[in-house]
Amino acid sequence: MPPNTTATTGETATTGATPVKSGRKKGRKARLIVLVLVLALIGGVAYGAYWSISTVRASFPQTKGSITLDGLSGPVDVKRDGYGIPQIYASSDEDLFMAQGYVQAQDRFYEMDVRRHMTSGRLSEMFGKGQVKNDEFLRTLGWDRIAKQEYDTKLSASTKKYLQAYAKGVNAYLQGKDGEDISLEYAALGFTNDYTPQKWTPVDSVSWLKAMAWDLRGNMQDEIDRALMASRLGPQQIEDLYPEYPYSRHKPIVQEGQYNDLAKSFQQGTGTGGSQGANGTTGSSTGSSASTTTGSALTSQLAGLYKVLDDVPTAVGVNGQGIGSNSWVVSGEYTITGKPLLANDPHLSPSLPSVWYQMGLHCRSVSSKCQYDVTGYTFAGMPGVIIGHNANIAWGMTNSGVDVTDLYLEKLSGNGYLYDGKVRPFKTREETIKVAGGQSKPIVVRQTADGMPLLSDRDDELVEVGKKAAVNTAAPDRGDGYGIALRWTALDPGTSMDAVFAIDKAADWSDFRSAAALFEVPSQNLIYADTQNHIGYTLPGRIPTRSSVDDGSIPAPGWDSKYRWTGFVKQDELPYEYNPERGYIVTANQAVVDQDKYPYTLTTDWGYGTRSQRITDLIEAKIKDGGKISTDDMRQMQLDNSSEIAKLLVPKLLKINLDDKNVREAQKLLEGWDYTQDADSAAAAYFNAVWRNILKLAFGNKLPKELRVKGQCLWVDKIDGTGPVDDDTKVRECGRRDADQAQPDGGDRWFEVVRKLMDKPDSDWWKTPASGTRPKAENRDQLFARAMIDARWELTAKLGKDIDTWSWGRLHRLFLKNQTLGTEGPKFLQYVLNRGPWKLSGGEATVNATGWNAAGGYGVVWVPSMRMVVNLADLDKSKWINLTGASGHAYSAHYTDQTSKWADGELLPWSFSDKSVDKSTSDTLVLKP
Repeated sequence: MPPNTTATTGETATTGATPVKSGRKKGRKARLIVLVLVLALIGGVAYGAYWSISTVRASFPQTKGSITLDGLSGPVDVKRDGYGIPQIYASSDEDLFMAQGYVQAQDRFYEMDVRRHMTSGRLSEMFGKGQVKNDEFLRTLGWDRIAKQEYDTKLSASTKKYLQAYAKGVNAYLQGKDGEDISLEYAALGFTNDYTPQKWTPVDSVSWLKAMAWDLRGNMQDEIDRALMASRLGPQQIEDLYPEYPYSRHKPIVQEGQYNDLAKSFQQGTGTGGSQGANGTTGSSTGSSASTTTGSALTSQLAGLYKVLDDVPTAVGVNGQGIGSNSWVVSGEYTITGKPLLANDPHLSPSLPSVWYQMGLHCRSVSSKCQYDVTGYTFAGMPGVIIGHNANIAWGMTNSGVDVTDLYLEKLSGNGYLYDGKVRPFKTREETIKVAGGQSKPIVVRQTADGMPLLSDRDDELVEVGKKAAVNTAAPDRGDGYGIALRWTALDPGTSMDAVFAIDKAADWSDFRSAAALFEVPSQNLIYADTQNHIGYTLPGRIPTRSSVDDGSIPAPGWDSKYRWTGFVKQDELPYEYNPERGYIVTANQAVVDQDKYPYTLTTDWGYGTRSQRITDLIEAKIKDGGKISTDDMRQMQLDNSSEIAKLLVPKLLKINLDDKNVREAQKLLEGWDYTQDADSAAAAYFNAVWRNILKLAFGNKLPKELRVKGQCLWVDKIDGTGPVDDDTKVRECGRRDADQAQPDGGDRWFEVVRKLMDKPDSDWWKTPASGTRPKAENRDQLFARAMIDARWELTAKLGKDIDTWSWGRLHRLFLKNQTLGTEGPKFLQYVLNRGPWKLSGGEATVNATGWNAAGGYGVVWVPSMRMVVNLADLDKSKWINLTGASGHAYSAHYTDQTSKWADGELLPWSFSDKSVDKSTSDTLVLKP
């Protein structure tokens, strides 16, 4: 314990600003868990000899009694329920957010500290030289520098005040504590590093929004992938793999909203003209700039860039096709309560602890002095509530996917770059990366005159490639080489932090729309409901416009000003919808608008609408003939496991004639299958294995190595590299991408690719050579037969020959890993910090989107990171669940106490009113001034 503190059992401890840890007795079960842990450590490694029960328990938060905190103006109550979820009650805004900082630091400070080191490019200070490359890249992006500019020049005075109060609360928790008093991870770090946590700053909180925006940045991966494909595939082949959005089958989000009037005004020539360079072209998937940017220079640069990007830690999730989120709202006309129901489940990478932190922030009496009465999901490290409800409205979010990033191939010349025939000098700044246990490393960051960082400077190999790579005749001479620069809306200071506080206290649709307009990055689909029986949707965001020569689908030539952004869409010209006649709104990463009816190109890379259309079908089936929807109906929809691609393929697969009786035995699993991917389903296991092998044979083996899975090798034609061949003119070529980012990933883009090819049974895509004892395929049905054979023996190797023992859950497993020491630390420490596996239902592009990457395997790589259903008729009857638990402390009772219920599809009660919160309260802590 820190000096001069006293343990309390429900009594007051006055310690200045030094928090006091609880000394209450733990239950026998808790003592046994800790004892087993310590014995395992002592028996397993030398580290354990230095650890004790007090080391493990030292960081557990005090949740009862009282603590004196300097800086509070009045007492604050922290009421926790049986899952450790806190509800905070205060009498002023500053006290409320100071307490939020203190309580989140109690449960999650190590996570917060790692996050701020990531956003500022300082991971090496915590973890040593292995993070230097990541820090170099993150310093080049300069998230913390932009956050500082936002704080200094963009944010309102009230937002700054709340950020300062939050930081004061975090620092009150830190005062007087050593690392081992804060978390088990710091105790482990202490064996190799003398790192000491530093004070929290308001900018640390603002920077987190940049990290979130990075993971939700839109189509940058597709932009890279299309360009890389050009090294092996022709324009038509690339177009085959990026089909147009199926508007005729999958409805966009906005069907009755503002954009219809806007489109008419532009068609009639009466548009406001407020946004420069508006263009209504949808563009082909390959983009109009392809002819000037393809070639070995770009291919080599992007391959190297992807290698750098792949190593950068994710903040909230992987960024790739297939990942997304669900949210929908149903008006009271169609609910049993007579008021709206709103559901949301964002799909993000699984992490331990979960990226979300559940919390309520309540003013004892809402007034000008204390304005908030809000509850929902927060980010540890950031004040306010991100998704949730207050006393009047509820809201949810999904990623819009709009294109807010562009990559530019820059022609380097001396210390500058070519732009419209002239050489411009780079802006430069020096950065010093401090390294735990090693020497500091200085770097120079170069930016174009309009602020684009040169990403290719962060890899020596990229620099050399840029100097040596050949280009086509449309590009300037090689000279000093080429580099890659990034234009991204989040690299401009913005007001998203203001939006969080404004949404949290919004009282109606008008307030909500005004608040949402401040949410510049990341651009999100926001759905809305209120207690007055209104529903709505709005798309905020800082969304660029481009000239007619560029649709943003592939990297552009930086030496030509025609490819620079021309402006931004005005907020009042962005799509929204309010009380649509159909009575519901669904957002699940599908197209926001029908692009032919909207004057701006928002992106060429929407999700393909498989989940959104399934949710729409479920709603319409329920309300057909006067039916009504309940809170539990919304929950059941979130758990829908139906496979849309199985509905298309299984009837074809059942008609395939197979000679091998063992393969026929597996084929029979598909007879009578209802296409539901439950964890105990053998049919789901076999179908998904067949689907994976169809993708591999038809597409994966024909993609360039830069897109295929690292370590998976093929013999390809050494003359033109077109794919597997049967003669002697071949060379062994191995994939270069991590398994959870490789292609084909099996998401709903690939559903659409295969759907379009089903009517072309003799397409070259269906052709694949023989391999060992496996037959070659010359058409679709032969390839399907080959995939069924390969799948049978793949599952035999993984699950055994007896198909009665097969199940989807044995393949489709979730492991929760601590994102630092749980992945890179000693094995014993990984055992201590990590949890799992859980056998999951669901799958790729299902509503219950437990995603897996078909190129890499069947393991779960993204999940519904939380689920919630808000009941606007009675907010206390709302439901929620988190992926893990409230606590970031390994062996806390609340480390993963929600995970099994989450895996089973259960939701927890979500108290809001004073009476309901009091009834559910297990522990009460009073923070005193």
